[in-house]
Amino acid sequence: MKIEEIPLNQIIRPLPRQNDAQKVEALMKSIAEIGLQEPIDVLEVEGQYYGFSGCHRFEACQRLGKHSIKARVRKAPKSVLKMHLA
Repeated sequence: MKIEEIPLNQIIRPLPRQNDAQKVEALMKSIAEIGLQEPIDVLEVEGQYYGFSGCHRFEACQRLGKHSIKARVRKAPKSVLKMHLA
């Protein structure tokens, strides 16, 4: 698995999630001070990125106005994506 800088607007988050506002605020402060320390995980399926974890880090970066995020990218076929969506 490689770590890449992925544009936030290219990551599809197909499963809605309710984030903890205090956790997002704490992450925003940390990311602003020292940067993102732990990349999120994304699946790359046919050139499209799908995010299922790292919801708080993703939202914190969005709210900070970041254009991209560090991500561990794992290439996968559509069958793996379907399992995540089931």
